[in-house]
Order: sequence, then C-alpha cells, then structure tokens
Amino acid sequence: MFGLIGHLTSLQHAQLVARDLGYPEYADQGLDFWCSAPPQIVDNITVTSVTGQTIEGRYLESCFLPEMLANRRIKAATRKILNAMAHAQKHGIDITALGGFSSIIFENFKLEQFRQVRNVELEFERFTTGNTHTAYIICRQVEQASEQVGIDLSQATVAVCGATGDIGSAVCRWLDKKTDVQDFLLIARNQDRLQELQSELGRGKIMPLESGLPLADIVVWVASMPKGLDIDSHTFKKPCLLIDGGYPKNLATKLQHPEVRVLNGGIVEHSLDIDWKIMQIVNMDVPGRQLFACFAESMLLEFEKLYTNFSWGRNQITVEKMEQIGHLSLKHGFRPLLV
Repeated sequence: MFGLIGHLTSLQHAQLVARDLGYPEYADQGLDFWCSAPPQIVDNITVTSVTGQTIEGRYLESCFLPEMLANRRIKAATRKILNAMAHAQKHGIDITALGGFSSIIFENFKLEQFRQVRNVELEFERFTTGNTHTAYIICRQVEQASEQVGIDLSQATVAVCGATGDIGSAVCRWLDKKTDVQDFLLIARNQDRLQELQSELGRGKIMPLESGLPLADIVVWVASMPKGLDIDSHTFKKPCLLIDGGYPKNLATKLQHPEVRVLNGGIVEHSLDIDWKIMQIVNMDVPGRQLFACFAESMLLEFEKLYTNFSWGRNQITVEKMEQIGHLSLKHGFRPLLV
C-alpha cells in the first residue's frame, strides 16, 4: 500500500475544505487549533495502471499549514511532519510520499535526527520525497512545451530559480546532459552552493533574480516567492515559457500576457481515472486524472514493489535515477501536463 502526506495551502483554505473532508469541527478554528490537530487519513485511493495492475493507497492530511512557518511555529510544523510519518507507518503503509512543504521541512530542519516519535521508530526507507519524479516531469515539460511555443532549446537561455535545491539542481543536471540548451542562468540565495553547482555543470551564469529573469527564454521556478517581489508579465522576454514548480502554484494569476506561457510544473496526468477525492480539494482542473508528480512517485514505487526511499537527501538526484523513474512513469500511464 502507498501513502501520500499532504497539506492545504493556507488557514483559509483549510477552513473551507474541512467540512468536505468530514471534519466540520475544524472548519471555524484558528491557527492555534490547527497547530495541535493530529494527522488524519482522509481519503482511500485506487489507481489502475495501463498495464492492468491495480493498487490501493491512503491520503494523510498532516494538518500542517504554511502560516506555521510565517508565524514562527517551527516546532509545530516539524511535529506535524513527524507525526504524519509515524501515522503512516503505524497503519502499515509501505511507501509514502512527502508532498508539498513536507519534504522541505524534513530536510531543512534535519528531522532525520528525530527517528523516535512516541512509540514509533521511523523507518525512513518507507518514505520518499518524490523529488526525482518531479524533476523528471519538469524537464519533460521544458522539452515538450518549448516546442509548442516555438522556442528552440539549442538557442535558448534557461533560468532556474531555486537552482541549488533538490529539484532545481536535478533539473540543471538533466537539461545539461540530455538536451542541447544553449545556456543556464543559476539563481538562488546561497552563493556557495551556486558556485558548487556551476563548477559541477562546468557552465552557467550566476545571477540575481531581478536581472536574470528578463534574459531568459525559459524560466523554471522551483523556489519560494521572495517577500515583496513585484513580478508581472513585463519582467519577461516575449515569447517566454515559465514552468511554475512551486506550491501553491500562483504565478499564472500574476502573469497575464499572450506571449508568456505559464505551465503548472511538476504535474502529471494519468491515462485512467483515479478513484479519489483529494485532488478536487486542491483544485486540479481534471481531478480524476491530474496530480502532483511527487505523489505519483509513491504510486510508481508501489506498482513496482520498490519499497525504498527512492528520493532522499539534498541534491542526491542523478540523471540515471530520473531516467529510471521516467521509464516507470511512462510504463504505468503517466505523462507531463502540457495545458
């Protein structure tokens, strides 16, 4: 059985959907209540591969909200993720994906040091961040959508915002080795890591965000939005392809221009309907078939009975592992979202 650990995008969003999830007592509660709310299994899932194989899964709502980080409720945020992982393990789930902020919190706050969660000793091989599949899907979106908008990769400059992160660095490696992209703009906050990545790639220009964006034909956005950043369609070249790999995905609402194509990055579409309700709650356009690629990674591992932390640790994703998960993705009927 596979599991998905997720969370809602804001306190307001959580209050709106609590009743739909079957928890009306959560609907009118404030942040203090959500800080103490336990994880819950709120959806049972059935997925059928194009091979004919069927698997079962569970969606676990961690009750983490991004406001916990903004309001310095760090202990509450980290407790949410660890409790959700323990909850998945107690329910016998073999492989669970850490969706959204879950994997970021786990890595940034070094939660691997807290293996004991009350009476549960976490077995980390039961969990995956899903970042390998996410990075692979974003790269395929770059390759396929660039053709649709008439951008020739061999003459294109690609800016990766969040280049030193787990997904961003993997995207750089793939595009460097598997495509003929002309040039990279490497954008991130940590200058030491940027220089390490530049040295690894053997190319790419390190640039600040404000001066890098106007130079890029393609922008891969896998970073958090800096506070106070004023971004609109005038910032970008025309035409421009922007892959929004953040969560929540909100760049399309900020950028309204016919020559700036914004694509929801890291989203896959399955060939067959999935029996679940959770993707309606996160407002997927086709909730029966569309989902986050990180979630799909746990499904792929379940289909293949690969019960291992396939994606784990910072900047450990190789092109070879992306090719491996990409092969499984195609085998079981997933494809990158291109609309």
